Amino acid sequence: QVQLVESGGGLVQAGVSLRLSCAASGRTFENYAMGWFRQAPDKEREFVSAINWSGAMTNYADSVKGRFTISRDNAKNTVYLQMNSLKPEDTAVYYCAARNTVLLGRRDPNEYAYWGQGTQVTVSS
Repeated sequence: QVQLVESGGGLVQAGVSLRLSCAASGRTFENYAMGWFRQAPDKEREFVSAINWSGAMTNYADSVKGRFTISRDNAKNTVYLQMNSLKPEDTAVYYCAARNTVLLGRRDPNEYAYWGQGTQVTVSS
């Protein structure tokens, strides 16, 4: 089992950047493909981005493509989400998640076995 702890959220104005971090512990981090999801009030949890075990393969939701970048540092057991040009519609709780495979995940949250507690991102206009 792996434990995930997100950090880096906050209240920001539209147009600025934030970097979210997700620290993993418990098992060999390289064994897990990782993903970021978000959930806004009264909405379903939605896929944001995913990365395979090495960081060589990534994918993104269309709504964040070109603005967000996912990366990982396996030496630090951490996955990151760099969020640029933030918009009010990016406001949500952001969750880090891990798959029980090294392969790049898709958009279905059911593919992910482990979840962090979430970090709030609020973007004001």
